[in-house]
Amino acid sequence: MPRIPIFRLGGAPEKPGLPNLSASTPFVSLEGLTVGVDNLRHDVLLSAKFVELARAQIARLIARHGELEGLLGAEAPQAAQGPSWLRSQLGKPLRPKNDPGEWKSALTELQVASLNRAKKEFKLSVDLLARLAVTKFLRAEMNQQFAQVLERCRVLLKSYDNTRQQRAHEYREKVASFQVRKKIILRRTGQEIFETLREVEKSTLARTRRSLFGEETCGGSYFTYPLFLNRLLFSEDGRDDYLCAEHYVMLGNWDRDPDRYGRMREIVSGFLRLLYGEETSVETIDSWMNVPENARDLVGTGTPEDSSEGLAQQERLAAWVRLLEDERVMENVIASYHVVPLLSEYAPRINPQQLKNALIDRTDCDRVERMIQESGKLSPNSLYTAVAKVASCRGAERAKVAARFLADFFHYHRDLRRLETINAALDSVNLVGNERLQELSRVNGTLYEFLLPEEQGETDSDRVLRHVVLKADVRDSTRLTRMMMEKGLNPASYFSLNFYDPVNKLLDKYGAQKVFLEGDAIILAILEKEGEPSLSVSRMCVLAREIIEIVRGYNELMQRSGMPQLELGLGITLQESAPLYLMDGEHQIMISEALNESDRLSSCNKRARKVMEPQAGPFHVYAFQAADADAGGNPEDVILSFNLGGIRMNEVAFRKLQKEITLEPLKVRLPASLASSDKGEYKLYSATVPVDHEIFRKIVVRESRIPRIDATDFSVKGWTERSYYEVCTDPGIYNALEKRKGASG
Repeated sequence: MPRIPIFRLGGAPEKPGLPNLSASTPFVSLEGLTVGVDNLRHDVLLSAKFVELARAQIARLIARHGELEGLLGAEAPQAAQGPSWLRSQLGKPLRPKNDPGEWKSALTELQVASLNRAKKEFKLSVDLLARLAVTKFLRAEMNQQFAQVLERCRVLLKSYDNTRQQRAHEYREKVASFQVRKKIILRRTGQEIFETLREVEKSTLARTRRSLFGEETCGGSYFTYPLFLNRLLFSEDGRDDYLCAEHYVMLGNWDRDPDRYGRMREIVSGFLRLLYGEETSVETIDSWMNVPENARDLVGTGTPEDSSEGLAQQERLAAWVRLLEDERVMENVIASYHVVPLLSEYAPRINPQQLKNALIDRTDCDRVERMIQESGKLSPNSLYTAVAKVASCRGAERAKVAARFLADFFHYHRDLRRLETINAALDSVNLVGNERLQELSRVNGTLYEFLLPEEQGETDSDRVLRHVVLKADVRDSTRLTRMMMEKGLNPASYFSLNFYDPVNKLLDKYGAQKVFLEGDAIILAILEKEGEPSLSVSRMCVLAREIIEIVRGYNELMQRSGMPQLELGLGITLQESAPLYLMDGEHQIMISEALNESDRLSSCNKRARKVMEPQAGPFHVYAFQAADADAGGNPEDVILSFNLGGIRMNEVAFRKLQKEITLEPLKVRLPASLASSDKGEYKLYSATVPVDHEIFRKIVVRESRIPRIDATDFSVKGWTERSYYEVCTDPGIYNALEKRKGASG
C-alpha cells in the first residue's frame, strides 16, 4: 500500500516514499497425500460417467468451432448403415442424446463430492488433487478428441463413391481447413471449457468451500484455488497471440522482436531495480510482478491525480516511458494495442505478429499490404488507419499506453507463473487408465477415486455410520382436535394439508426418510452412509427450520380464516451408530435411542410454558434443572424443558455440526422488540449449509448453560456445567443477521 505523505509544519508536503509493493508466489501443496504404485505420482481414477460426458462435450465443441457439425451430422446416419468397418470407426454419434448441460452438472457434482471428501478426511489437499486431475484430463482430452473427430471425417470421406465427387471435394476442403485451423479450434474449445469451470467455481464451489472450511482455516491451500481461474490454463504454453491480445497484451513471439516476453521482463525488472535498488533480488521482483495492483501503485493510470502521491506516480511514469523509449520498444507497445481490432478482419490469413510489425515498420507494412491485395477479398483501409494512430500517439496518450502496458504485463506475468506452477503440479498426477493398475493401486490403498454420488454406491458399502432423528411434536393435539370437531371441521384433513403433506415434500430435498407418523407427531431420520457427504446434522437443522417456517406460514393463513393454529416443538438427536430394525411383515421398524431422546428434546413442560411463554423473547427453547421431588415424582434432579416453536438438539449433534460446517461466533445486537429475557449468558453461532449445488441456507445456533432453579418460581439458584442447544427460528434474529451482513458489505 502507498505510504502516507508526511507534512512539515508550515511547509509543503514532503515527497512520499516508494509504495510498499505486495508480493505473491504461486504454489500447490499436496502434503499428506499418499503416492501411487510408482512411488512418484498420486494415482487418480475419475468418474466414468463424468469422463464420458466430458469427452462428448469436448467433441461437440471441436466440431462446432471447426464448422463440421453439418458434415458429421448429415452423414452419420448413412455411415451407420454402411459396412461394419465404417460403423466401428464412427462409434457413437458425435452429438449424443445427452444434454450439453449434463456435463456441467456432472462437473459440479464431482467437485462438490471431492470437497465433501476433503472435509471428511480433514485434508483440503484431497480436493486440490481432484481439481488437478480434472484439469489434466480435460487438457489431454482436447487433443485426443481433435484427432478422433479428424479420423471420423476421413472415414466419412472414404465412404463416398464416384457419383458423389462434387460433394466429396467440398468436404475435403472443409476437413483440410479443419486441420489448418487446429490451434484456433483448440483455443476456442479451451476457452469455453474454462468459462464453464469458472462459472461452476463462482456459483457453487467457492461458496461450498467457505461453508465447509471457512475463510481462515484453509491455510495456504486456500490461496491455491485462484490458480485454476487462469485464462492460460488450456493454452499450449501461454504464448497464444489471440489470447494475449484479448485478455492481456500481445508481446512479440519471433526471435527478432524486441518486445519478446523474456526481454520485456528484463526491462520491467530493470525499472523496479532503478526504483528500489540494484540489490533487489530476482525472487522479490518476480513476486512483485505477480500482483497486478502493484503497477497502479507505481505509475497510476496515466491520468495524474492532484495529490503528492499522484505527482510521485507521474514522475515514475515519466521514467518508465523514457526507459521504454531508450530500449526502443515503446512503438511496439503502442502497436500491440492498435493491432487488436485488426485481428478479426485480417487474421488468420495474415499472422498477428506480421500485422503488429506492419504498424511500425515500413517494409513489413508493404509486405502485409501486398498480401491484402493478393487476397482479393480484404481492404487495406483498416491497416492504414491503425498505422496513422500509432504514428500520432504522442505526449499524454503515450504515457497512458505505457501505464496500461505495465499493468497488463504484470497480469500476464502472474498468469504465466500460475500456469507454470499448475503444469509442474500436473506432473505429480497419474490418471490411471489401465484396469490392472487401478486394481493394484486400489488394493494398496493408494488410489484416489473421485466419483459422482450415484457411482459411489457401486464401490462403497451401504454401511450406515450414524443417524440423525428429528421429531416434530404438535402441542395439545387432543384439545385442537376436539375444538375443530366442535366447530364441525375435519381435523384429519387439517393436519394433512397444513402439516403432513408439506413436510413429505421436503424429504427428497434433504435425503430424509419418514420413520413414524402418528396423530400428533412426525419422526424423520437422515442416515449417514460411508462414502456420502458428512452433512447429516446440518441438513437436518435446515430441514427442521424449514418445517417451522412452513407451519408458521400456514398459521398466518389460518389466523386470517379464524381457524386454530398449530404449535410445534422439534427435537434433533444424533446417534453415532447405525439404527437397528425389526421387521413387521415387509415393513421395517427402527429401534434407536435417538428416538427416545428426540422425544424428550421436543417436549414442553406445562409449568415451564406457563412461566416462560410470556417472556421467551426471540428464543423458543429453554432448559432448567430443578432439585424438586414434586416436579417429576423423583427425588433426583429433574430437567424442565420449554420448547414452543423451537428446535433443540442434543450435545452430540452440536459437536458433529461443528465438524460438518464452520460455525462462526455471532455478535448481533437484537432490536429492542427482541430483547431477550434468557436466564444467563449465551453464545450465538452462524453458519451456511450447502443444501444443493447452488442452494445455501443460513442457520443460527444458540448455546446456553442450564441454570439450577427453584421450581416453585423459576428463580435461578446457580448454574450447572451442562449446556443445551437451539437452532434459532425467530425471523428477527435472521433479519438482524442480514442487516449486519449488509452493513459490513
